[in-house]
Amino acid sequence: MNLSTFRRDVLTKPIFAWARKVLPTMSDTEREALEAGDVWWDADLFTGNPDWDKLLAYAPAALTAEELAFLDGPVDRLCAMLDDWKINWELRDLPPEVWDFIKREKFFGMIIPKEFGGLGFSPFAHSEVVRKISSRSLVAAVTVMVPNSLGPGELLMRFGTEEQQQRWLPRLADGRDIPCFGLTSPEAGSDAASMIDTGIICKGTFEGREVIGLRLNWHKRYITLGPVATLLGLAFKAYDPEHLVGSQEDLGITVALIPTHLAGVSIGHRHLPAMQVFQNGPNWGRDVFIPLDYIIGGQQRLGQGWKMLMTALAAGRGISLPSLSAAGAAYAARTTGAYARIREQFNVPIGKFEGIEEPLARIAGTAYLLDAARRLTCAALNQGNHPAVISGIMKLHATERMRVAIDDAMDIHGGKAVIDGPQNYLGNLYRAVPVAITVEGANILTRNLIVFGQGAIRAHPYLLEEMNALGIPDKEKALDAFDTAFWKHVGHSAANLLRAWGRSWTGGLFAPAPSAGQATRYYRQLSRYSSAFALCADMALLTLGGALKRKEMLSARFGDILSELYLLSAALKRWEDEGRQSADLPALQWCVASGFRTIENRFAEVLANLPNRFVAIILKFVVQPLGARVVGPSDMVVHRCAQMILEPSAARNRLTPNLSQISDDGGVDRLEKAFLLVAAAEDIVRRMRSAQLRDRDAAVKQGVITRAEAEQLAAAHAAVARVIEVDDFAPEALSPIYKKSADVHQFFQELGSTRAAG
Repeated sequence: MNLSTFRRDVLTKPIFAWARKVLPTMSDTEREALEAGDVWWDADLFTGNPDWDKLLAYAPAALTAEELAFLDGPVDRLCAMLDDWKINWELRDLPPEVWDFIKREKFFGMIIPKEFGGLGFSPFAHSEVVRKISSRSLVAAVTVMVPNSLGPGELLMRFGTEEQQQRWLPRLADGRDIPCFGLTSPEAGSDAASMIDTGIICKGTFEGREVIGLRLNWHKRYITLGPVATLLGLAFKAYDPEHLVGSQEDLGITVALIPTHLAGVSIGHRHLPAMQVFQNGPNWGRDVFIPLDYIIGGQQRLGQGWKMLMTALAAGRGISLPSLSAAGAAYAARTTGAYARIREQFNVPIGKFEGIEEPLARIAGTAYLLDAARRLTCAALNQGNHPAVISGIMKLHATERMRVAIDDAMDIHGGKAVIDGPQNYLGNLYRAVPVAITVEGANILTRNLIVFGQGAIRAHPYLLEEMNALGIPDKEKALDAFDTAFWKHVGHSAANLLRAWGRSWTGGLFAPAPSAGQATRYYRQLSRYSSAFALCADMALLTLGGALKRKEMLSARFGDILSELYLLSAALKRWEDEGRQSADLPALQWCVASGFRTIENRFAEVLANLPNRFVAIILKFVVQPLGARVVGPSDMVVHRCAQMILEPSAARNRLTPNLSQISDDGGVDRLEKAFLLVAAAEDIVRRMRSAQLRDRDAAVKQGVITRAEAEQLAAAHAAVARVIEVDDFAPEALSPIYKKSADVHQFFQELGSTRAAG
């Protein structure tokens, strides 16, 4: 007996038997979700020893000349056509001319290759288009992004037959067909496997000929573009009770194309998601018959729908909502910084108060972080990767952090953001936030189950290999495969034990890091945290096994650590890619300090709640001997970060790039003009304050300022007054039951009586 045989038979065999009992089992849908997409930088983070030179070597996401021309041409023209107040409160839809423009300029076909009549844009170009449009109108942004995300187009390009691609992609590209995708049912939201929508394989008549096909019955809701769609992508469970295509009766989730004009298709009335008027609604099908070649990918794709959907979602979730969220944070930074600069209380711009600086810094830091992560993720997608775990991280954290940024922006604006009207540039974005939180995988589910639950298996160097080995029917082959993977895993864990111990007790002093100037020390800390994460994750899996699936709070904390590692990696790469801009350093410092605080707190929470207390004590000694010590950004960092958006500068522009800027005398246009005027008049104001003068004419008479400067100051004050004013409405414009009356008290008495009677 050689050494390897001895190891397998004596050491590995009992571990193999134990592992079969404790390691998490996978359902078919879980396995298909895991196999969808791929891993990227998340896998490096799971090693415990990420190669930072590899990260920095990735080419940054960039636009081609054609893509840039589209942004500066059709996208800008589209933005100029959009009046968000009119769209949401008067029309309750995009104007017909906007719909025509979107179709004509092929906004629905951005991701469709040129050979099929589309624009053939990269994921980054798709992201940039969504980003710019969303800073002007969320309704228009959602309308554009959905056909280019999860939908028939993406699925047809990846899985469609050549005939299907030739038939449908040109029609989707030029807007002859408007697509939607029906996945969510009243009975099945997050648990898509429980859907009761069915497709029964049978014989039927289609377009005058008898064929084998599917008789479909379904009920879907929350379907974006559903009310106006002409081509419905549909997910359902396929069954073959008569065994017309094979011996198996239950075939699994399948996706097919359903032209909405077919008999039996019913399009319901519109939903109104949080007062957002993008087209959204339910649909039904009753005994709708389609031939088998309407299955995306044809008959051979029967039952493969869930894997197809997860593969498409792995890309889409990394682009659409992260782009919208990053734009929302940048928009909040640009508008709130400007407002905090021009709005004065106690004769001081409110942005100078420390109580305002703190949320301002949080907004600015969030904008820097989210756009960094968006760009890094798009770089991966541009290279042909489809990182499923990273896409989950992006959807979750981009939308959650946008929520915080918008909340902060609302607080700083106060009444200006609360009073609705054409001049309110924040209220609609605030109302829309819950939609982003909920769609494409609810954030609660994503945080608690997906980021670490899938990441631990998918991105771990050996865990999936071990689980696959356990599932091999042949016991001897299974034992051989497990033996190989397991002892690699042991070596990996041992190495991380030593790394984590050494890096934790030295504060990461000797951890690997590239030469990155002032940011070098941040790489060392991330290397330290990565090794600690890899070790703690392994120990949690070892001690809990399959029970970890039910420890959702533990799983969520591990997911938070992994997410912070990825987001901070993105921030550091952005800093490097942009040439280590010293003016941007406060934003990076804020991101790092905030992220490190979260990482250390989550480690402390994991160690405090790990059921195996002996292991928890050992881990605490190794990875966090002094407890959670990072308290977040210093007051000086907060101050400097807030200052980035309080003055016109190149740093402010880098922080908030590629937002729509239309000169239309709207709320944002007025704000930006007032901001520039106030900043330009700062020296004039300073001289008047030094002279203890508030009256412009008196200052001119005393020679403190010139007449031209007085007029400049007057223009600035007038511009500010126009910004801080809010909209009001005639009573009859707001209430259909209003009756003009000279006695206002009588009106409200009558109003109360009317409501009571109703």
